[in-house]
Amino acid sequence: MAGARVVVTGGSGFIGRHLVRRLLARGDEVTVFDREPDPGVRTVAGDIRDGARLAEAIGAGVETVYHLAAEVGVDRYLARPLDVIDVNFQGTRNVLERAAAVGARVVVASTSEVFGKNPAVPWAEDADRVLGSTAADRWTYSSAKAMSEHLTLAFCRQYGLDATIVRYFNAYGPGQRPAFVISRTVHRALNGQPLALYDGGRQTRCFTYVEDAVAGTVLAADRGAAGEVFNLGSMTESTVREAITTVAALTGAVTVEVDARAALGPAYEDVPRRAPDSSKARRLLGWTATTPLAEGVARTVEWARANPWWLAQPDSGVPVAAAS
Repeated sequence: MAGARVVVTGGSGFIGRHLVRRLLARGDEVTVFDREPDPGVRTVAGDIRDGARLAEAIGAGVETVYHLAAEVGVDRYLARPLDVIDVNFQGTRNVLERAAAVGARVVVASTSEVFGKNPAVPWAEDADRVLGSTAADRWTYSSAKAMSEHLTLAFCRQYGLDATIVRYFNAYGPGQRPAFVISRTVHRALNGQPLALYDGGRQTRCFTYVEDAVAGTVLAADRGAAGEVFNLGSMTESTVREAITTVAALTGAVTVEVDARAALGPAYEDVPRRAPDSSKARRLLGWTATTPLAEGVARTVEWARANPWWLAQPDSGVPVAAAS
C-alpha cells in the first residue's frame, strides 16, 4: 500500500523505471537495486548474483520487494546463455532468501516465455510448458524463468514466504531497449532504416503497454495474493505484421522481409502464437489491459521522437541488410 518501504530490483530497466515512477508518485519509499544507478532515486548498485551486496538493499524494515532484475532479449540469450541462466535463476534465489530473512512480501516478474511453444492458446496460468531441444539456446530464458517460478512457489510452501508471480506478455512502451519487436521497429523507423519483418510477420502476440503491466504488478502486491501466479497480458491477439505496419504508418518507414533462421542461426526458434488467458487477474486483482495497440505504439513513437539519446543507442538486433 502507499507509503510502504519497497525495493525494486532491476529498477533501472525498462519496466522497472515505469514501476519506480508509479511507486514514488503514490508516496512509497523506494530503493532501486541495479547494476547502474537511476538518477533521482536511491540506488544500491550491484549484480543480483551478489548476495552480500543485495543484502545492503533488502534490509530490515523493507515491506515489499518487486523483483524485476533479469537478463532478457533474443540477442542476449543467443550471445550469453550462461548469463541468462545465472542471473534469472541464482539472482532470484538470492532475492527470495533475503526477502524471507527480513519478512518482506515479494512480487516476482516472470514471462510468457515459460509456456514455450504450447500450441493450445490462449494459455491459462497452469497451462503446460512445451519446449524445444536443450541444444537451442532459445529456451535458456524460458527454462531459467520457469525454475525461478518453481523457486518462488517452493519458498511459499516450505517457508511461508508471501510471494506472488506475474507473467508479462510482450510488454512494450517508452524507454524499452531497441531489441524487441516494437522498440526495435520504432528505433529503426526513426533512424531512417527499413523495418525487419521476420518470416512474413505471421506470428501473433498480445502486445501489452508498459503502464498496464505496471498497474497489474502493483495490484499483485497490494492485494496480498500469496502463492498465486497471474498472466498480465492483453487478450487482444495481433500479428507481428500488424504491429510493424502500425509503426510504418506513423513514421513513413518501409519494411523488408527477413528469414529468421538465416538471420539468427539454428540456436533460434520462434513461437508462432503467444496469447494469455488473463481472466484470473481480472477476477482476483481487478486488472485488465486497457491500452489499444495503436494508442500504445503512438505514445511510444512520440516519446522516441522527443528523446534523441534513445535513438542514438545502437540497434541490438541483426542488421537487416545482412539478414534479408
